[in-house]
Amino acid sequence: MSKKRKNVVTMILSFIFTIFLTIGSSFIISDSLDAVIKHPIITILMMIISFIILNAIITFLFNKLDNYEAKEKKIDKKTGFISKMIDKHPFWFSLIVILLFWLIYIIAFYPAIMSPDPSFQILQFFGIDNKYSTYVNLIDESVIITNHHPVIHTLLIGSCVKLGVSIFNSTNVGLFIYSIIQTLILASTLSYTIKFLKEINVSVNVRKAVLFIYALVPVFPFYAMSPVKDVIFGCLIILYIISIYKFIKLKDKINVKTMIKEIILMILITLFRNNGIHIIILSFPFLLLLGRKNLMKYLIIFIVVILSYFTYDKVILPHFKITPGSVREMLSIPFQQTARYVIKNDDKIPKKDKKAIDKILNYDTLKKRYDPEKADDVKNKFNKDATDRDLKNYFKVWFKELKDDPKTYVEATLNNTYGYFYPVKTNWYIYVNENKTINNYGFDYHFNDLNVLRSALMVYGLVFPYIPFLGLIVNIGFNTWILLFMIAYLIYRKKYKEIIYLIPSIIVLLVCFASPVNTYFRYALPNVFAMPTMLLIFLSIRKEESLNEKK
Repeated sequence: MSKKRKNVVTMILSFIFTIFLTIGSSFIISDSLDAVIKHPIITILMMIISFIILNAIITFLFNKLDNYEAKEKKIDKKTGFISKMIDKHPFWFSLIVILLFWLIYIIAFYPAIMSPDPSFQILQFFGIDNKYSTYVNLIDESVIITNHHPVIHTLLIGSCVKLGVSIFNSTNVGLFIYSIIQTLILASTLSYTIKFLKEINVSVNVRKAVLFIYALVPVFPFYAMSPVKDVIFGCLIILYIISIYKFIKLKDKINVKTMIKEIILMILITLFRNNGIHIIILSFPFLLLLGRKNLMKYLIIFIVVILSYFTYDKVILPHFKITPGSVREMLSIPFQQTARYVIKNDDKIPKKDKKAIDKILNYDTLKKRYDPEKADDVKNKFNKDATDRDLKNYFKVWFKELKDDPKTYVEATLNNTYGYFYPVKTNWYIYVNENKTINNYGFDYHFNDLNVLRSALMVYGLVFPYIPFLGLIVNIGFNTWILLFMIAYLIYRKKYKEIIYLIPSIIVLLVCFASPVNTYFRYALPNVFAMPTMLLIFLSIRKEESLNEKK
């Protein structure tokens, strides 16, 4: 590859990272761009220094990868027990190791680490009024369950609790049944990645390192015991990424068995997260670029998945009187922009425009409700009785205010998203406390008496993100940088087809930008959990290229 091409790519990537650092630093200091705008000389000087340092590091890494010489795999007869087992039984050995290390968390946090969302899902399942049933006009007042949270996940966790209460007269047992199911799904998915890494010839020592990351980094067991929808969804994204890479490397035509597996996987992705359909729609067409050989089969897979989704969403859910989630869930960005604009320009907003905003968001309390890094308080006052005309009038005002003060709109969006690309920002890492919301409605959920053990694990879990170097494993912004680095290097090497396996992760990141909370680990979970696999796929691509260069 030409040196000029490398310099262009490294400089562009360095500039992007410099912009990320500059924006992030400004919002950390002032919750706005003022820190950089009001001190232009200092800003430019810091940007130049940052650019030089980043370009030196990125160029060094590019050179290291360019000079990488892959060696043919050699069999070492003197390998230790762990190496032999992880090589001979990669899935089962990894599963046993992971579960053994996670056992202390399973015991300490029995039956589950409840948080608000799964608590409300359980209430929905049992037909108990809750805040999510008040956010929308129900199709049938007797059907409390809505699709705000994926119905299939609500049914799963609710059925487990019902089973525990019906057979064992215990809410805790029911929640523990769910915890075991979710723990096994996550542990099995991670173990499968170890098996997959062997298939793409990743060395035993590297596979051991990944296995110990899964076993020892607390984010994995903590989320295994947290019954939130994102965990199973994250597992499905990992499997989807691997399946796409296998499609890229497929030398023969796709068989019927592979098609069925892919259809099931993609349908599950659409069912376990409401934005899962966006990941499928936006990522799948890239598979059509892989060649004509399997084009028709890719189209069949895509059509079956889309038809299944719309049958579920437009026929099955309405048939059972299940109300869709509120439209407000898609409007975090404009709502935050409006709230910030109102704070800065309240005096000059005409009464007519205030009335249009009030019909959607309750204008009088909007300024008090605004949190620059969390849209929930703003959007939770969305008027569920608002008509299409009300929304149309609101967006007319929104567009007029955008033209009047675009800086405020840009700042509102950046303030609510910068942590997803700024590595210094760390926030909302894990759930550690028991949320007893369901106990107010006749359930009996509680932790056991192992307070000392639980406290020790909590400290480890909460401190881990701040451990030098190791903490970067769970740093959202740093994971974004790795993702962009891999894309840039593959572009530089003209490995355009191989970039396709990263598309699901890119879309997950874009969804994070549209989410209501800044640097929310749960939303970025699929990317963080999948990063070891994605990074080693990336290195295996370079290894394969190196071996081909030798031939």
